[in-house]
Amino acid sequence: MKAAVHALLRPRWLLTVMASLAFACALFAHGLVNAEFGADGNAARPRGATTVPRDVRTGGPIIGAGAKRWQSRVPDRTVILTFDDGPDPEWTPQILDVLDRHKVHGSFFVVGSKVTQHPGIVERMHRSGHEIGLHTFTHSDLATVPGWRFGMELSQSQLALAGATGVTSALVRPPYSSTTDAVDDSQWRVLRGLSDEGYTTVLTTLDSKDWQRPPVGRIVANSTPAGHRGEVILMHDAGGDRSRTVAALDRLIPRLRAQGYRFATTAEVIGESQANPPAARDQHWRGVLLVGIVGVAGVIVSVLALILLLVGVLMVVRLLLMVVVAGRHARIRRPARWSWGPPVTEPVSVVVPAYDERECIADTVRSLVRGTHPVEVLVVDDGSTDGTADVAESLALPGVRVIRKPNGGKPSALNAGIAAARCDLVVMMDGDTVFTRDTVRRLVQPFADGRVGAVAGNAKIANRNSMLGRWQHIEYVIGTNIDRRVYDLLHCMPTVPGAVGAFRRSALREVGGVSDDTLAEDTDLTIELIRAGWRVVCEPSAVAYTEAPSTIGQLWRQRYRWSYGTMQAMWKHRRAVLERGPSGRFGRWGLAHLAMFQVTLPLLAPLVDVLLVYGILFLDPVKTAAAWGAVLGVQLIGACHAFRMDREKARVLWALPVQQFVYRQLMYAVLIQSIITAAGGIRLGWHKLQRTGGLDALVSQNRS
Repeated sequence: MKAAVHALLRPRWLLTVMASLAFACALFAHGLVNAEFGADGNAARPRGATTVPRDVRTGGPIIGAGAKRWQSRVPDRTVILTFDDGPDPEWTPQILDVLDRHKVHGSFFVVGSKVTQHPGIVERMHRSGHEIGLHTFTHSDLATVPGWRFGMELSQSQLALAGATGVTSALVRPPYSSTTDAVDDSQWRVLRGLSDEGYTTVLTTLDSKDWQRPPVGRIVANSTPAGHRGEVILMHDAGGDRSRTVAALDRLIPRLRAQGYRFATTAEVIGESQANPPAARDQHWRGVLLVGIVGVAGVIVSVLALILLLVGVLMVVRLLLMVVVAGRHARIRRPARWSWGPPVTEPVSVVVPAYDERECIADTVRSLVRGTHPVEVLVVDDGSTDGTADVAESLALPGVRVIRKPNGGKPSALNAGIAAARCDLVVMMDGDTVFTRDTVRRLVQPFADGRVGAVAGNAKIANRNSMLGRWQHIEYVIGTNIDRRVYDLLHCMPTVPGAVGAFRRSALREVGGVSDDTLAEDTDLTIELIRAGWRVVCEPSAVAYTEAPSTIGQLWRQRYRWSYGTMQAMWKHRRAVLERGPSGRFGRWGLAHLAMFQVTLPLLAPLVDVLLVYGILFLDPVKTAAAWGAVLGVQLIGACHAFRMDREKARVLWALPVQQFVYRQLMYAVLIQSIITAAGGIRLGWHKLQRTGGLDALVSQNRS
C-alpha cells in the first residue's frame, strides 16, 4: 500500500493525475454550459388543472418580489421589447445593431451558459444601455428540476452575468413560460420560488411567434398591439435562424412609433432606477473565473474535436491499408503463385537466448529438433538461476549445444550465439516460444533472393484460453502480423520479432550484431539492416507460438518495455528521414507509419472512450452509443479481414468489444507512461516474466 502511494506521489505521476483531473473538469464545464443534461426540462410541459389565484391569472405580466407580491401592467401605448434564449454570436449582434440604429432599449433574458461562451456580446448589451434578465443557466424547465438545481440555475447565471459585465440582475423569465392566464400550479410554484429569492418575474403578453419562422410580415403583425394597450412583446435572438426576426424588428419599431408607442424597459415601467445593480467584488471575480474556465474548456473541446477527426481519419486509413495493401500482399505471396527462387535447403543455426526459462526450454528445443529443416540449436544460457542450462543439457538431443555465460542481457546472449553459429543463416527465437515442424523451412525460403538480409515470421499467442490471452491473440493477429504485410510491400519493415526471425550472418556482421542501445533490440537491429541496404521481408506462413503474459502486471511490464524501446529506436534512427536510398525510404515511410499507427493513433484513441462517457453524461445517449458502435464496427471489419488473411478462427472476436473497455485502456496507460519516461530520459532495467510452461500442449489445443 505504501509503495503504491509513493508511486502516485512521484512527480511524473502527480503531473499526469493533475492533468487528467483538469481535463475532466474542462469536459464537465463544457457539458454543463451547453445545457446537455438530457431531456428533463428541455421541452414544454402539458398544462393541467390549476388552483392559481384568479388575481394572478388576470393580473399584469410583471410579478414583483417580496413577502407581499405585486403585479404590474404595462401602461397604454408602451411596449417592452424582450428577447429570449441568447446571446447568439450571429443573431444577437444584428438585433443589437437594429436597436442601436433606432435608439431603442430592449430587455434581453439571457441563458447563463451562453453568457459564459459569448461574454463580449453581453458586455455590449450592458454598455449600450439594454436591460439584462436571467433565463436560467441551461434553459431548463424550473418546474421539473430538483431543488438543488433550481438554485444553481439562478446562482450560476448571476455569476456568468457578473463575470461578463460586472453587474447582476433582478429580473428573470422562466423558460417555457408565457402569459399570466396560462400559469398552472407547477409554474405558480416556480413564480413563488423566484419571488422568495428576490427576483422580479417578467412574463409576456404578446408573442411574435418568430420561433415558428413565419414570413416577416406575419411576425410584424403578431407583434403589433391591438388598440392602444401596453404589451410585453416576446421575440428570440437565438435558437436557430433569426434573420426574419431581425428584418421584422427593423420594420416593427418605426411602425409602432408611427402609431404613437414608446419603448421602455421593465425598470422604467415599474419605476425602478435600474434592473442590473453592480455585482459585489467577490461575485464579479468568481464570475470572471467561471467565464475564463468555460473559455478554456471551449478551446479544449474544439481541439479535441479536431483530434477526434484525426483519429477517425487514421482509423479509416489503417483499415484501407489492411484491406487493400495487406490483401494485395496476401494475393501476391500465395504459395501457388509466388517463389523466392530455388528452395533453400542449407542447414540453419538457431540461437535461443534463455534466462530463467526452466518451464519452457524443453518444449522450445524439442520443437526445433523435430522440424523438417536441418538445424543446429544453440541454447545461450544468460546466467539463469533456475537451472535452465541443466534442463537443456539433460535432453541430450542431437545437434543441440548449450552455451553458458554470465548474465549480460538479451543482446549479449544473442551476440554470443551468433559468434558460435556455424551456418550462414541464423534464426533467432525466444526461450518461451515453440516452432511448428515447418517453421524454420518456411522462414528461410526468402533467402533465395540475395537481396534479403532478414525475414520476419508470424508469432502467435499459445496461451489464449484466458480473457487476457484472447485479447493479446486479437492484438497480435490484427496489429502485429497483418501490419507486417503492409510494411513488406512498402519495403520498410520496422521489426523482425524476437520470437521468430531469420538473418544472414553477413548482414549481421555488417551492422555489428545486436545492439543494446535500446530496449527494443529487435526493432533497432531491423532498422540497422534496412539502412545498410538489406531488404527485410515477412513470411506469414512461418508460424511460431509464444507464451504471452498471463497477468496484468506482467503484461504492463512487457508492453512498457516494447513501447519505450520502439520510441528509443525511432529517435536513434531519426536521421533516416533526411537520407536517400533504402534508408531514406524507411525514414519517410516506415518511421512515419510507426509514428502514426504505433504512437499517435494509440495515444489519441482514448478520445473515442472519452466521447462515449461524455456523450452518455451530457449528450444523447442513444446517438452516442450509435457513434461508438460505428467505431467498433470499423474495428470489427478490420479484425475479420485480418483473421481471414491469417487463417485464424474468427469466433474469438466476440471478445473484441470487451477488449475496448479494459485491455485498450491498459495499452493507453502504457504508452503514456512510456512517453513520460522518454521525456525524462530514464533508462529502464531488464526484467523477467514468470512462465508457466506446457507450450506443446497449448499449441496442439489451438490447432484442434
